[in-house]
Formats: sequence, C-alpha cells, structure tokens
Amino acid sequence: MVGGLSALGAALYSIGVPKDSVLQYETALKADRFLVMAHGTAEEVARAKTILGTVSPLSLDVHAGANSA
Repeated sequence: MVGGLSALGAALYSIGVPKDSVLQYETALKADRFLVMAHGTAEEVARAKTILGTVSPLSLDVHAGANSA
C-alpha cells in the first residue's frame, strides 16, 4: 500500500489518474468489475470512448494523464 493505495492504485495515480478516480476503480475491481484502459492520441481516445460507450458501461471516464501537454 502506498498512501492508502494498492500497487495498482499507485500506478494509476502515477500516470495521472486522479486519486478519487483511483479509489473508485479499486473499489470496482474488488467487486469483480472490469477496468478497461485505452491510451493514444486524442482522436484514438475519442474513438475508443465511442466504441466502449456502445456496451453501456457503468462509467466511462477520460483522464488526460501525467504526460499530456
């Protein structure tokens, strides 16, 4: 545990996912839900969001990440 986060949570936080979202994702994973991540250009992320949105996810979030300018 790092600052109250699991190793996965700490990794997500280190790439720019906000801590409140990390906590939400950890809770979902503990409840046997899935976490799907996509990484790419703005256009690729928008396309991934559109595709993933077709399956009615419980949530669909976009985070800019630590390395975006």
